[in-house]
Amino acid sequence: MGSYKMCLVFTRKFRVTEPDPVDDVRHVFQKYAEGEAHMTPEQLQKLMADETGTGGEGSSLEEAERIVDEVLRRKHHIAKFTRRNLTIEDFNYLLFSTELNPPIGDKVHQNMDAPLSHYFIFTGHNSYLTGNQLSSNCSDLPIADALRRGVRVVELDLWPRGNDDVCVNHGRTLTKPVKLGKCLESIKANAFATSKYPVIITLEDHLTPKLQSKVAKMITQTFGDMLYYHDSESCKEFPSPEELKGKILISTKPPKEYLEANDSKEKDNGEKGKDSDEDVWGKEPEELISTRSELEKVATNISYISQDDEDRGSRDFDASCPLQAPEYKRLIAIHAGKPKGGLRMALKVDPNKIRRLSLSEQLLEKAVASYGADVISRFTQKNFLRIYPKGTRFNSSNYKPQVGWMSGAQMIAFNMQGYGRALWLMQGMFRANGGCGYVKKPDFLMNVGPNGQVFDPNENSSPKKTLKVKVLMGDGWHLDFKKTHFDLYSPPDFYVRVGIAGAPADETMEKTEVKYDTWTPIWNQEFTFKLTVPELALLRVEVHEYDANEKDDFGGQTCLPVSELRQGIRAVPLFNRKGVKYSCTRLLMRFDFV
Repeated sequence: MGSYKMCLVFTRKFRVTEPDPVDDVRHVFQKYAEGEAHMTPEQLQKLMADETGTGGEGSSLEEAERIVDEVLRRKHHIAKFTRRNLTIEDFNYLLFSTELNPPIGDKVHQNMDAPLSHYFIFTGHNSYLTGNQLSSNCSDLPIADALRRGVRVVELDLWPRGNDDVCVNHGRTLTKPVKLGKCLESIKANAFATSKYPVIITLEDHLTPKLQSKVAKMITQTFGDMLYYHDSESCKEFPSPEELKGKILISTKPPKEYLEANDSKEKDNGEKGKDSDEDVWGKEPEELISTRSELEKVATNISYISQDDEDRGSRDFDASCPLQAPEYKRLIAIHAGKPKGGLRMALKVDPNKIRRLSLSEQLLEKAVASYGADVISRFTQKNFLRIYPKGTRFNSSNYKPQVGWMSGAQMIAFNMQGYGRALWLMQGMFRANGGCGYVKKPDFLMNVGPNGQVFDPNENSSPKKTLKVKVLMGDGWHLDFKKTHFDLYSPPDFYVRVGIAGAPADETMEKTEVKYDTWTPIWNQEFTFKLTVPELALLRVEVHEYDANEKDDFGGQTCLPVSELRQGIRAVPLFNRKGVKYSCTRLLMRFDFV
């Protein structure tokens, strides 16, 4: 029972009860229980087989019995069962459990034996920063947190600290440095806590050859046999994630290229323009917008370098220094760098070499507009393409990742310490394939047609698949939020926004009705989405609390890869703005492909 004060005199009381089964749940129960009051494990197995479309495969009787036992143990708190079947209430409990009935699987199921360049890789940008790009602290803690969340590519900026030491810092900003050794130990301790697949360390190097030798020794001593050595300069194909399990790879420019990188190159001048993260879902949270304007004032007072240092090349070398760091060069498993001759030459494929190219989000859009997606797609079929945020994202915001994914870019580098809708999309993409940090690129991004044609995301094509999404109900807010979090005088008024992120033709957003004065809203609203590129589509879900006089309150979000959705009625867990899962808040939704 919840009570709300009215005018300091009257009290309104609202009862919070366990949600009753909605009509869809009752219909499914009646169908598979064959009109009886209880559902047997055999009947549950048939339901599981029908929803997976396997005809019984992958949904064994033993698994159905295990689920029945677990529901009875959790709901009735008993260890020995006098019955081994489910009532309608037990069945409703099962369907509303995010652990027993999740919307996607949690196992690695894709082929992991293809070359590393055939995968999208969960990638961080300036992984050591605790907050904004200008004045936050550098620390090993964000690195550890990112790795435990499944990130597989971390970035370190290496700078001299005095004459004989090396630190990690964000260049000429007000950020406070952290010791390199501390960051390396953090990577070693957390690299494979969540995923056993390889971790790539990208280095932005501002060191003398003497300090490069010191870094090589530190890396070798810290990682030992975990390090993978590979000559990508004379290699036609890279090993697979399966072959590289438990390995750490170093990726940076060979030392000599840092001196030569100041020749002709495309410039990212940090133009503000329209942020690529704006879309039909509206603007980012007010906190991000206000922080951005405050940091722009700070940026005018410091000598901030807005380009990616790796792309720009280090101007901190003394050109007269001898280039004697062979042990450092030997560590580089994935060579980075941009050849002379501008963007077109940079995207040219060398059949005898594999390399990594870095482009800003703006340069990627320019490359797609100027040379067509085909140029980039061909490059990424063999080589690695890393995209990083433009320099004016002082507040550690991010950009829409879809352009990079549609072009086949493996490494969409994101500020993992930030938050906002773009980061939710990134987190959603890498919930796929068991959350291992590697998602295999669709075949159409790896194939070349008989006339040399490759995938074009802007090409008009008919829908391949239709997804029906029914928002049934929600629950759990009263356990994760204070009683007056949404409204001082009454229970919340929730509504759900649901839509698709992906190819331009697939992008859309829909909204349910507002359900007033209830902690357990029931919507029962269905939406239909026709998908031209379902392989790269993400289902976006946001819950908001309607406020007639002020901005609507945030009530949770999630993004799910459409290709991984399990058909049928599923319990969908919701996450906060930072991507941390709420303990209890969830939606009951139904997914059907037609």
